[in-house]
Amino acid sequence: MVRGGGCGQRAGSGVGTTIASRSASPEGAKAEGTKPAGTSRRETDDAEASYGETPDDEVADDEVADDETGPLRRCIVTGKIRPKAELLRFVVGPDGVVVPDIAGRLPGRGLWLTARRDIVAAAIGKRLFGKAARASVTVPGDLAERIEGLLRDRCRDLVAMARRAGGAVAGFEKVRAALRSGEAAVVLAAADGGESGREKVRGLGRELPLVEVLSAAELGLAFGRDHVVHAALPPGRLARDVLALAERLAAYRRAPTDLETADLGSRRRQDRRRRNKDSGTGTT
Repeated sequence: MVRGGGCGQRAGSGVGTTIASRSASPEGAKAEGTKPAGTSRRETDDAEASYGETPDDEVADDEVADDETGPLRRCIVTGKIRPKAELLRFVVGPDGVVVPDIAGRLPGRGLWLTARRDIVAAAIGKRLFGKAARASVTVPGDLAERIEGLLRDRCRDLVAMARRAGGAVAGFEKVRAALRSGEAAVVLAAADGGESGREKVRGLGRELPLVEVLSAAELGLAFGRDHVVHAALPPGRLARDVLALAERLAAYRRAPTDLETADLGSRRRQDRRRRNKDSGTGTT
């Protein structure tokens, strides 16, 4: 979870505060549109090989022009246009396997999804990766779990980078000192830590976002220790990156609200009506 108040000015995130790299492998994968594992189905005769292009080097159906808030992209499931920082990027590798690109650096045409587990499930169930890529693709059977692990690992790695860059501190007393001196922009608390400790840190840094998406062992890995319960990051790009990624991870983990579920259901009904209209079978 990510909590906080006026964090935008200190961390410079520019994103809301209420809301974990391994490469994809064809092992244990399933092909879109087929029942046998490890096979794939040709969804269009004019499949386009796009692997090897630089990320976002063309404006396609899923890539829209930027605005004053930054780069925008379209989710291939909901059709909604949102900032890239709030979405998940995927590419299709040369072997046709769908690969999550958490860091946004892999070559190839980007396929974008809202950072929610149910949206990923919908993309798989409706074979939207292949349709958006205009190619036969293979989806790993553990894609949803792999995404969460990649988000978690990336968040931990960014915290480690902030520690090596200097200014990041760990331990309750050091965090308290950083908060009192105004040298902290983002506060980290272990997700499996005690509530009393989180309340103490929260009370000291009420104006700062509190990130609670990593366990004490994961925070410990970032700081080179067995475990860390409390930590703080100084202002700067890494603090902003940690906050943005933590929000994506928190959003991915939480269950969708009734409104989000209803909105996705409405989108599915619209797609079904359009397909029926195109095929001349009427509306169901």
